[in-house]
Amino acid sequence: MIHCAASTYWVESSFASFGVSVLLTGIIIPQILLIAFRKKLFDKQDSRKIHQGIVPRLGGIAFLPSIFISLAAVIGCNLRFGGDTMPEALSSCIVPLCFLICASLMLYLVGIADDLVGVRYRAKFIVQILSAAFLITSGLYVKDLYGLFWLNMVDPWFGWLSTIFLVVYVVNSVNLIDGIDGLAAGLCALALAFYSIVLFSQGYYIYCLIGCASIGTLIPFLYYNVFGSAKKRNKIFMGDTGSLTSGMILVFLCIIVLQEPPTADILENFNPVILAISPLVVPCFDTVRVTLHRIMHHRNPFLPDRSHIHHKLLAVGMSSGKALSMILLLSLFFMAFNFWLSMMTDPTLILLCDIIIWTIFNIFLTSLIHKREKQLGRKLYD
Repeated sequence: MIHCAASTYWVESSFASFGVSVLLTGIIIPQILLIAFRKKLFDKQDSRKIHQGIVPRLGGIAFLPSIFISLAAVIGCNLRFGGDTMPEALSSCIVPLCFLICASLMLYLVGIADDLVGVRYRAKFIVQILSAAFLITSGLYVKDLYGLFWLNMVDPWFGWLSTIFLVVYVVNSVNLIDGIDGLAAGLCALALAFYSIVLFSQGYYIYCLIGCASIGTLIPFLYYNVFGSAKKRNKIFMGDTGSLTSGMILVFLCIIVLQEPPTADILENFNPVILAISPLVVPCFDTVRVTLHRIMHHRNPFLPDRSHIHHKLLAVGMSSGKALSMILLLSLFFMAFNFWLSMMTDPTLILLCDIIIWTIFNIFLTSLIHKREKQLGRKLYD
């Protein structure tokens, strides 16, 4: 970890990586839209899709190039024209950064293939496991659970398996919750902002640059995804390319937060595992609930349906915009609630509280859906 008195230098660098990423993504997405309509590369319509009209699903192609170009440009300019702080910061994280590039590029290529021609879920799992192996090879893996499930330092083999599970779990959770306009991107942006603040306060400045650059790719995408129109041909989805690579960046930063206990004064009373998992509660909890729901109804847990949290909110009668706002507020609630509780109690109890709150919220939604189904005389939710 690098301790740097010139925090203004890193604030400027963070804003620069964000700004370059916004600019690049804003330039690339319109070109993707143009090519998609010329080559007729659209998202397939089916019974579980909410959107109307033809919409390209290749927005995620802009993400990884924009992140890496902005990161390389900011680091390169600082090395060429800046002071001595960048080489020192870069030297401590060059190995994880190299392996992150390898892992995310693998998922990026699989995502493109899936968006264009389709890829079996077994093949996706294999690539996700290989991506996790890259992180482990770099030395990034779960080494300490800081009291979660009453465990602290763990054996390397347990940490490796936990890291593989975490990567596969988070990447798929982001991929699965991408069901209404702005949802996956909005949740990722909130989580990335949270991680960037934590990492900056800890002195992990290069990793903060990655977080800021990643947020920068999501801002233009959210404009086209949420405010774009299929009729005007300026609406786009992130597709698997975007969700898989965004999930990879998230889980990478999550593991970085888990590497060492907080030393910054503002964070020294907070549990690292709670800081790491709190931004991921909504997508990860929804994945568990949906998987159990599918198994209970004798469905393949790996095949899509209309049983996610956003489907429940839509069944209650909310519009897509209101459902999006509700889920984002729910994610912010879990981050603030866990952040507050982390100062006072055991992380296992915090996780238990999260599960109870999530369960009560879903039971409440289910009761509202049943009442509405009786009123309308038709089924609204799978």
